[in-house]
Amino acid sequence: MQRGRRKPDWLKSRPPSGSRFTEIKSTLRDRDLHTVCEEANCPNMGECWSGDDGPGTATFMLLGDRCSRGCNFCDVETGGMEPLDPDEPANVADAVAEIGLDYVVLTSVDRDDLADGGSAQFAETIRAIKRRDPEILVETLIPDFGGDPEAIDRIVDAGPDVIAHNVETVERLQWPVRDRRANYEQSLAVLDRVDRESDIHTKTSLMLGVGEYDHEVYRTLGDLREVGVDVVTFGQYLQPSRSHLDVFEYVHPDVFETWRRVAEEEFDFLYCASGAMVRSSYKAGELFVEALLREGRAPEDARRQARAAGGD
Repeated sequence: MQRGRRKPDWLKSRPPSGSRFTEIKSTLRDRDLHTVCEEANCPNMGECWSGDDGPGTATFMLLGDRCSRGCNFCDVETGGMEPLDPDEPANVADAVAEIGLDYVVLTSVDRDDLADGGSAQFAETIRAIKRRDPEILVETLIPDFGGDPEAIDRIVDAGPDVIAHNVETVERLQWPVRDRRANYEQSLAVLDRVDRESDIHTKTSLMLGVGEYDHEVYRTLGDLREVGVDVVTFGQYLQPSRSHLDVFEYVHPDVFETWRRVAEEEFDFLYCASGAMVRSSYKAGELFVEALLREGRAPEDARRQARAAGGD
């Protein structure tokens, strides 16, 4: 366990600042929108929001700011669920246009209290963005929806360009890392269904430093490729508070680089973002477009595919 130990130098991040950061935050607050960047205290918020070279990246968190589950790694508040905001899809689409994003990441809390897990609202947000500008690429980081295939298909039918769902950790550590309603096989089944029902790229993320063994990570990569996952990311687990899961170890950057090479060269993932500060949506647009170009496809090809899949 690493409780009380000082974080190594490679885990230092830039605090949020700058006019661009303030502008994006103001746009979100004006429309009563939430981002996982803020709610989960993402260490990359300063880098992603404060960049001067473009519009930056913000990951919109749908379905409210309180989760029906209580994962032991996550800083999002649990319980006290509120009704869905019917204006949320339109507000997100307006905010995307105002900020000037051309690659959007949408995620959500878990809403086990809703019959459809919130999938209809999720799907409508995707469509609202595409209606506003069909050329915007949309990545969705979805819950498992309790394994409900209709909810998963609802997201697929809305026509995002990437569908991500995180397995979070190796099979042995699903509990205590995740809520007991989540599990490894269910997460693999979500990713498998997306792969079988569409040609949408699939993506997942794992945290390192929670007590996993190398052979378990290796096996997980094999399991992910077996269900057709295209992209995997690795990041360091950081304890949000003393009431959360302890950090087992701080993983050295060289280890992250080794896993990147294993994923891309041995398992042939489309790409692997791997580093202590990497999170699921870290540089998502930049890396996805680069991967398309390596495949011999221009970003415009993906946008045309998205327009056809969206159907409106």
